[in-house]
Amino acid sequence: MPDQDTAEFRPAPERTSPALWIVLVTFACVVAAGAAWWFWLRPVEPAVAPPPVVVAPEAPAAPPPAPEASGPQNPVDALAPPDAALPALAESDPRVAELLAELLGRDKLAMFLQTDGFVRRVVATVDNLGRAHAPSRMWPVQPTAQRFVVDGTGEAPTTIAAANAARYSAFLAFAEAVPMEPAVALYARLYPLFQQAYEELGYPRRYFNDRLVAVLDQLLQAPEPAGPLQVKLTPVNTDVPNLRPWVRYEFVDPALEALPSGQKILLRMGPANEARAKALVRELRKRVATSDVARK
Repeated sequence: MPDQDTAEFRPAPERTSPALWIVLVTFACVVAAGAAWWFWLRPVEPAVAPPPVVVAPEAPAAPPPAPEASGPQNPVDALAPPDAALPALAESDPRVAELLAELLGRDKLAMFLQTDGFVRRVVATVDNLGRAHAPSRMWPVQPTAQRFVVDGTGEAPTTIAAANAARYSAFLAFAEAVPMEPAVALYARLYPLFQQAYEELGYPRRYFNDRLVAVLDQLLQAPEPAGPLQVKLTPVNTDVPNLRPWVRYEFVDPALEALPSGQKILLRMGPANEARAKALVRELRKRVATSDVARK
C-alpha cells in the first residue's frame, strides 16, 4: 500500500469484502453550500422589467437518456447466497468484524485492517482505485508504517529507492495466505451490504460487483517498468513548512502520473511486488467475474 496522503475523500454524489482489498491490494457539501449561498446570501438585485417574449423555433427533441442497467453483469448469487439476516449497514461493524476475525484471526485483523465502517471503506476505496485519488483516510487497510523512501534529497527529481519495496512485504505475505474460496464466499454472503453502500455513493441502479470487476481489470493493465521510476516533490506555494514531505512525491513521467490511483499504487510497490499483487488480483477476478463475457 502507498503512504498516507492528505487528499480529501470524494463526497457521495459521484461514487469489497475482506478478500477484495486483501487481494489488492476503493460534492454534496459543496453543492449544498453553493445552493445555500445562492438562495440566502447572494446580494439582492433590483427588480427589472421582464424582457419581451420572443417565440423561438421549436428545438429538436433531446435524445433519450442512456438506459440503466437492467441487471448485474456479474451476479454475486452465483458465488454464494447472501446471509438471511444481515444487520443494517449502519450497524454492521460488529458482525463484519466477527466474521473477518473468524477468517483471518484476531491478531491479523487488528494488524492489517480497519474495521470501523469497513463496508463503506471498501466500497469507496475500490471505486477510488479507478480514479485519480484513493484517499488513505478511507482505506479499509492500515497504511504501511514506514515512510516512502527515495534515493535523493531536496527538490530535484530522484528515483524510488529499491529498499522501498520491503515496506509492502508483510502485507503481501498476509494477502497471499488468505484462503481465497472462503474469502470470496464471505464477500458473497455480505454482498447486500456492499451493494447498499455503493448505491449510497450515488449509483442507485448500478452494481458494486460489476465495478469491482472493472477496477480489477484496470489494475491488471498497470504498466510494468523495467527500471527505477523517477519521482519529484509536488510544488507547494506556501511559507508554512511541510512536516511530511514524503507524501508529496509524484511521478516525473506525466503519463505515469496521469494513471488511476490503483495503478500508481502498484508502481510504487516495485516490480516484484507488483507481479505478486497482480497474481492475487488475477485469481480474485476469476471468481468474482461471473459472467461468461467477463471471464474471457
